[in-house]
Amino acid sequence: MSDLRGPAPYDALLLLSFGGPEGPDDVVPFLANVTRGRGIPEERLKEVGKHYFLFGGVSPINAQNRALLDALRKDFADHGLELPVYWGNRNWAPYLTDTLREMITDGHRRIAVLATSAYASYSGCRQYRENLAESLSALEAEGLPVPRVDKLRHYFNHPGFVRPMVDGVLASLADLPEDVRAGAHLAFTTHSIPTAAADTSGPVETHGDGGSYVAEHLDVARLITEAVREETGVDHPWQLVYQSRSGAPHIPWLEPDICDHLESLHADGVPAVVMAPIGFVSDHMEVLYDLDTEATAKAAELGLPVRRSATVGADPRFAAAVRDLLLERAAVEQERPVTPCALGSLGPSHDLCPVGCCPARALKPAAAGADSPF
Repeated sequence: MSDLRGPAPYDALLLLSFGGPEGPDDVVPFLANVTRGRGIPEERLKEVGKHYFLFGGVSPINAQNRALLDALRKDFADHGLELPVYWGNRNWAPYLTDTLREMITDGHRRIAVLATSAYASYSGCRQYRENLAESLSALEAEGLPVPRVDKLRHYFNHPGFVRPMVDGVLASLADLPEDVRAGAHLAFTTHSIPTAAADTSGPVETHGDGGSYVAEHLDVARLITEAVREETGVDHPWQLVYQSRSGAPHIPWLEPDICDHLESLHADGVPAVVMAPIGFVSDHMEVLYDLDTEATAKAAELGLPVRRSATVGADPRFAAAVRDLLLERAAVEQERPVTPCALGSLGPSHDLCPVGCCPARALKPAAAGADSPF
């Protein structure tokens, strides 16, 4: 990890996440926030929310973010980094606008932002930047001084993100029955998105054929597979697969789905599978339901032994990686030489999102980019 000097010019870090309900009464209002502007009726939201109701209306994501917040504060304190860490969500309390207002009131004017999404895509990057711009615009309208916000780069290939996932896969393999362990396949899962969104993910020069979104996931999957082979001596077959598809059936989304993949592996005589949710920073509802409930039930129906490896969550190595990313970006802003830390073939991601990166159908102002009004 980095031994860079200090966090200046940054005077605070914002942990920016998706948010989730914390009780049954929160589910429909939360989903209304997520789907705002789409005209979805309340009855449909109740149907969509059935996964949450199965777990008492509670998503684990907020608890995971509190744990990560604690881990970041501890890591910073242990390394003498005197930088306050705040937390704001896009879709549920603590809301982003409220958190930014608090940060401004506390006197912060140069804020580094860590989004709980490691990869390039509209929903995983630009939409967070649009939310930042929307909140900053609202606070400017209130007469508050608008701080500068800089989003830390994508960290999908940072060793502090990758290594905990390697250990999770190793633990899951070790937990399989010994007679099927060596023949187990690895199914690396991430959120399915429309193929059109995947093809335009990342900078313009990476557009097409899944864009940066698919390329980044494939690189992480290779890194994990290679590390597992080095430590076990077994070369486990693997594939990148998808989960949590939503939206109209006629719109193409990334495939195959994890449940379809399990059926295919079972038909081919594969003896066991480890499902590794590399696309998710923490265990939120889509991991809890789509993998731990739905995919696990499908595997049981097939008689196929499966294990689900851990997400990174609040692992201390990830907290240390965030510190490294922060100090790395601070060095860039200080115009000092820095060698970004990255594994794999793709190298470190960009610091400033370029024009045309991860566009939506209807572009909105977005903070922390080359075309940003803030």
